[in-house]
Amino acid sequence: MTTAPSVCVYCGSRNGSDPAYVAAAEALGTMLARRGWRLVYGAGDVGLMGTVARATQAAGGNTFGVIPEGLFAREVGKRDLSTFIVTETMHERKKVMYMNADAIVVLPGGAGTLDEFFEVLTWRQIGLHEKPIFVINTNGYWNKLNELLNTITQQGFADNTLHDFVSFVNDIKYLEEDLEKLL
Repeated sequence: MTTAPSVCVYCGSRNGSDPAYVAAAEALGTMLARRGWRLVYGAGDVGLMGTVARATQAAGGNTFGVIPEGLFAREVGKRDLSTFIVTETMHERKKVMYMNADAIVVLPGGAGTLDEFFEVLTWRQIGLHEKPIFVINTNGYWNKLNELLNTITQQGFADNTLHDFVSFVNDIKYLEEDLEKLL
């Protein structure tokens, strides 16, 4: 029996200042459910995390959430998920999310989102996995991140192959088309 693909989503525990970020999270959750792809995420019910999970659930999708004990109150652990896991540490959370995903998607977010992104990018760079990594660049939110990656390679701190590991897309429609080819 083949299991449905799982997509790990890293995103903010806040909504951010642009309503387009919330709209992108809603569109992503709805698309994942429509395609039968499981959402793997940080199990919070706040910010973009909560938005993507509620959109996935509203469209009948499968949700897999992982939250560390220390963030349960702050991120309002969403207990009504298909699968709900509580870990002791953030590192365990990231590992469980990564291990249960076939692809990584990054929506707008803050320092935690960047931490998650750079960890899976580093793991990809050193050959620990070959999972695709997509950055949803809603209204140019991640333009500076793309510039930083360019600087890293231009200044000789990584090979140009670093760019092969990350796909920047501006819209959930393009993400869906790319994921369909890979999952």
